[in-house]
Amino acid sequence: MNPVVEKVTNRIIERSKSGRQAYLDLISQARDKGVNRDALSCGNLAHGFAASGDDKPAIRGGKAMNIGIVSAYNDMLSAHQPYGRYPEQIKIFARERGATAQVAGGVPAMCDGVTQGQDSMELSLFSRDNIAMAAAVGLSHGMFESAMLLGLCDKIVPGLLIGALRFGHLPTILIPAGPMPSGLANKEKQRVRQLFAEGKVGKEELLEAEAASYHGAGTCTFFGTANSNQMMMEMMGLHMPGSSFINPGTKLRQELTRAATHRLTEIGWDGDDYRPLGHCVDEKAIVNAVIGLLATGGSTNHVLHIPAIARAAGIIIDWNDIDELSSVTPLIARVYPNGSGDVNYFAAAGGMPFVIRELVGAGLAHDDILTVYGKGLRDGAKQPDMDGEALIWHDAPALSADDTMLRPVTSPFQPDGGMRLVTGNLGRATFKTSAVEKERWTIEAPVRIFSDQNDAVAAFKAGELERDVIIVIRFQGPAANGMPELHKLTPSLGVLQDRGFKVALLTDGRMSGASGKVPAAIHLSPEGARGGAIAKLKDGDIVRLCANKGTLNALVDAAEWDARPLAAVPHDGIGTGRELFAIMRATADEAEKGGSAMLAAAGL
Repeated sequence: MNPVVEKVTNRIIERSKSGRQAYLDLISQARDKGVNRDALSCGNLAHGFAASGDDKPAIRGGKAMNIGIVSAYNDMLSAHQPYGRYPEQIKIFARERGATAQVAGGVPAMCDGVTQGQDSMELSLFSRDNIAMAAAVGLSHGMFESAMLLGLCDKIVPGLLIGALRFGHLPTILIPAGPMPSGLANKEKQRVRQLFAEGKVGKEELLEAEAASYHGAGTCTFFGTANSNQMMMEMMGLHMPGSSFINPGTKLRQELTRAATHRLTEIGWDGDDYRPLGHCVDEKAIVNAVIGLLATGGSTNHVLHIPAIARAAGIIIDWNDIDELSSVTPLIARVYPNGSGDVNYFAAAGGMPFVIRELVGAGLAHDDILTVYGKGLRDGAKQPDMDGEALIWHDAPALSADDTMLRPVTSPFQPDGGMRLVTGNLGRATFKTSAVEKERWTIEAPVRIFSDQNDAVAAFKAGELERDVIIVIRFQGPAANGMPELHKLTPSLGVLQDRGFKVALLTDGRMSGASGKVPAAIHLSPEGARGGAIAKLKDGDIVRLCANKGTLNALVDAAEWDARPLAAVPHDGIGTGRELFAIMRATADEAEKGGSAMLAAAGL
């Protein structure tokens, strides 16, 4: 193993020792003494199989594995629309192995693409807690000996995984549905967005470009949070090998779901190959998720999600760990917005089988984890294919089919993973360097302060930002307003940068996996609403942001800085259901811990 990866892993193991042991004790008790079909009363059990049709005798008899399906299906969200028919298929696939399956429950599936820039985006991060709790409700009935999680997008996979980990005695596999086929080239979409921001094209032309980009069933094809989720599940060994980026509606996609169903019947607690989720997701698997994120230039949202997932399994990881791992993880993929091609081109170039083979081979990823499929992560470096009607797996390609998108560890795009921690008198923040030209990694400029991204866009349109400037959007953290993404700013900031100005964003909010080319210090912690120093800033203050040195400072006299009062939090949190989430805003913890109200309240 790489010595830094080994050192960080051992540090996480030592730091997590007591919490991890308590978690393992919990799931051991859940298997041996928890709620399960054997423990249900006759009335309980009768309710559980009353509507099971042909599967009723098998479920009633208790001799066959019953798979609990937790689904994020809805047909408004393109990524989750394919899941509508999955339960029917999974039940058939389960019967092929003498097992049964039931839909344990559904969870919300919020589309950040639809809510981006809207008030309802303030529900997005907390939807992860809601999803975790909904998954827990479904699995709490004690009717199941394993679980299958159907979900893809931003908060949905982390939420499903957090909820399922509290039932970590159950063998569990996550089932992707794949990305939509490639549409309008991403650079062309970006070009039209910037033209619209400048007022050079109208809404109809913009809508046409967007519709040509987001045009069918499947995940959006850029390498944002949704597709980063799939990458991480492969790096943790929780998918069938190579299954992340197979398009919906194909025979191969269906056969991978069949293979996952069959595999669940082989790793239950009645056999000799028991693989409970809580043992699969250990400290090494969490480190693998981080390494994959860094090596592929994945979404910055995961510096919130990974700590939250880890906490649900009794593991503590922080931003120092991620920063140190980034220093030794080479960037071997450039997928839009970090490159020109999308995830379909990435998959065609070699995709996750190539990435896993490279990272394990270089000692950067832990091979010795308990995967759902084989002896270790190395067995996940396989490319699925169809041989007539049969599913087969090939070894990962020896060479990348496109070295502008995917490269070996020996000749990376850059020597580090491009996810840097910046710290100073303003707090701690994340800077994603992999998407930003190196000459823009340092900026020193006066700030212009806003408490709403719409006000910043209005100032841009009024010509008030035509200069070197650091745009500050504050009171955007979990406690203030639920920590919405601020992706609406991207076109305007991109235009200013293209006009030759030095521009950056500083915020205690999020910017997502599609943050693009403008330097940004995001997830600033502590947030303004919890006494963070961003609430001290005044228009015109000079701020220096330097990813090279990992610093973030307001260049204000120390005595004056210490004496400055904090600005008032302006948000009321009323409308579009936001008032129902007030308890979450009141109890949410800091971004570095995952920004979760649920985990904070549970003392995890």
